[in-house]
Amino acid sequence: MQITDQQILNPAHVEALRTFINQAPYFRLLGMSLLEIGQGKSRMELRIDAAKHLNPFGGLHGGVYASLIDAAAYWAAYFALPEEDGMISADLSVNNLARSKGGQLFVEGHCLKTGHTLSLSEAFVRDAEGRLLAHGLSKLLVKSRGLQSVSQAIAAAGLPPLPPKFIA
Repeated sequence: MQITDQQILNPAHVEALRTFINQAPYFRLLGMSLLEIGQGKSRMELRIDAAKHLNPFGGLHGGVYASLIDAAAYWAAYFALPEEDGMISADLSVNNLARSKGGQLFVEGHCLKTGHTLSLSEAFVRDAEGRLLAHGLSKLLVKSRGLQSVSQAIAAAGLPPLPPKFIA
């Protein structure tokens, strides 16, 4: 199945997916939230918590930037895949550009290209003032036939299937 830009996203799928993802253990551990997801894009946030996110020197740990970039890049590519396909991160490149001053972080992911075996996305982490703090590229390995798919994760959690991705 070829996904096209003309297909209409199913709002029920988008909202059910957001709810599921935001309850994921790693998202809850870090305190990150998926705010928006759409065709080729995603937007997330994280409120910096000194008890969770700071390194021994009092700065934001670089792994927080990496986690945000990895997640935003993944979800930006999600709607380019058929329902039964999934992805896993094959390579993640993160450029830490500036130190965070605390508060809230926002990350925007953009899918650059998705093929049959690889997807390439990028993400930008900014503070509440819009200052660019980090940038990254994520190469994702596309897994077909239900491997690492969202529907597989939903089933493993014992939840009912999500509504279809697209409105017919």
